[in-house]
Amino acid sequence: MTIRRLIGATLGVVTAVLLAGLLSASAQAANTRVAITNFTWSQEPTIDLGESVTWDWIGPDLQHSVTGQAPNATQWDSDRDNPVPKHNLGGTFKVTFDQPGEYLFVCKLHPQAVRGTVTVTNQPGDPFSDPGPQAPLMFDLEPPQVELVRLRNTIIGWRGNGTMLDFENSERGEGIIEYYRIVKQKRGGKTRKVRKFAGYNVDPVHIGLNAMRVAYRSPTFKPKAGNYKAIFRVEDQNTNASPDFTLDFRIKGKGGK
Repeated sequence: MTIRRLIGATLGVVTAVLLAGLLSASAQAANTRVAITNFTWSQEPTIDLGESVTWDWIGPDLQHSVTGQAPNATQWDSDRDNPVPKHNLGGTFKVTFDQPGEYLFVCKLHPQAVRGTVTVTNQPGDPFSDPGPQAPLMFDLEPPQVELVRLRNTIIGWRGNGTMLDFENSERGEGIIEYYRIVKQKRGGKTRKVRKFAGYNVDPVHIGLNAMRVAYRSPTFKPKAGNYKAIFRVEDQNTNASPDFTLDFRIKGKGGK
């Protein structure tokens, strides 16, 4: 083989290798999926023009949105006009991108923790590429573990300031308190004490030690003088509920009785 033919053959091989490398690099960007789980994104994807990203709520935490941020993603929101998102397990949200750039998305409830960037190259992509299967769903059937439940005061003033409930909790969720006022009721010539529903309070709770306000004046509870029995529990973000805890307290009248 002459030197000219050898050089030509070598250049041909090098060109083929480079072309294959470029095609391979282009093929790496494709429609893709991002799993939302444990307050994080599974990846920050890079795709090509015309391709899509599908976000999957695989649990166990489902109270997240995918909300586009300025300057170039404000037109996308998985929960438009809904300030408190909650998705079904396995729910999805898909966005197709046809302009290059970096697009920031956050959860409107947890904007500092649940966030990610989608990078779109200026290369034409394959809108029909396979994004792959959805990640396995993370079922949460375990109720929150709630311990060390204690009212700071069992005798409460009449002004409606309430008191504090201290407890330790294993999951994010909501603390729910239902109030029942103990009243006397006459029936069949006999007087007995019965519970009368008096309202409720619901407040967010976090992992670890919590101090939740109890028996305070609110749109859902109007404190009146008397004896009360309250039922307290914690529900996690998948509506698993802890056991009920019974709390007894008394609200004094204006005269201090």
